Amino acid sequence: MSKDYRRIAEGILQGIGGKENLVQAAHCVTRLRLVLKDEGKVDADKLQKVELVKGHFTNAGVFQIVIGPNEVEKVYKEFVELAGVETATVSDVKEVGAKKLNPFQRLIKTFSDVFMPILPAIITAGLLMGINNLIGAEGLFIEDKSLLEAYPDLQGLWDLINTMANTAFVFLPAIVGWSAAKRFGGSEILGIVLGLLLVHPDLLNAWNYGKAAAGIEGEIPYFDILGLFQIEKVGYQGQILPVFVAAYVLSVVEKWLKKRVPNAIQLPMARRYPTSWKWFYSRL
Repeated sequence: MSKDYRRIAEGILQGIGGKENLVQAAHCVTRLRLVLKDEGKVDADKLQKVELVKGHFTNAGVFQIVIGPNEVEKVYKEFVELAGVETATVSDVKEVGAKKLNPFQRLIKTFSDVFMPILPAIITAGLLMGINNLIGAEGLFIEDKSLLEAYPDLQGLWDLINTMANTAFVFLPAIVGWSAAKRFGGSEILGIVLGLLLVHPDLLNAWNYGKAAAGIEGEIPYFDILGLFQIEKVGYQGQILPVFVAAYVLSVVEKWLKKRVPNAIQLPMARRYPTSWKWFYSRL
């Protein structure tokens, strides 16, 4: 049985306080995503009685109405027409909704935007570490022995799992650099390289810094910059805040340069006008 999507859209519009209370609207796979001027004007009871509406909530300044797959697109089409607003993307709505948050909420949202995409890598690494610990745990399966001690042939498998589990944490700055650069509007590949720079093998491993500082094992090396000042050659293994801040600075500088560097020498032009670059390289 076909549904009257225009009537449903009218009911939603009345439930949110009318088109005067609407700033912007978009939709994802299952929900209408709205930015409202005043969420206090929302009539929750009226909204819940509208056909197809399965619930509603607010997240990061965006009011979301759960409708369901396929149906949401049809309701959205009628909704924007009735409200007299232009269609928008989810990103547009998120950006406008974020402006309604206070500074602390914006900071939390920024951290969430950066770390949510890398959670699968962290969770997988944690699960592998759990498996590794089970194999190496003494007395868990065999009295006074671990599986590794009882079955030496497991050593290779244990080493492999250990390497796989540690990878995400050893190169954590690179993963965060990618996600942070993407969030701040910079080049993602530059974010990865920035993260890898912070864990470069030429730098003193951060986990050995304490021993070097105490004089127990080796010394702390330095970059001597023109004899004016020195920078410690220390890596940032397992740390997130240094690369987070660095990726933000990188993105700001990159966007500033893109507005001022002539198009003729920007990398995208090499793809757009390959013949001019061949002429240039032929004369080097």
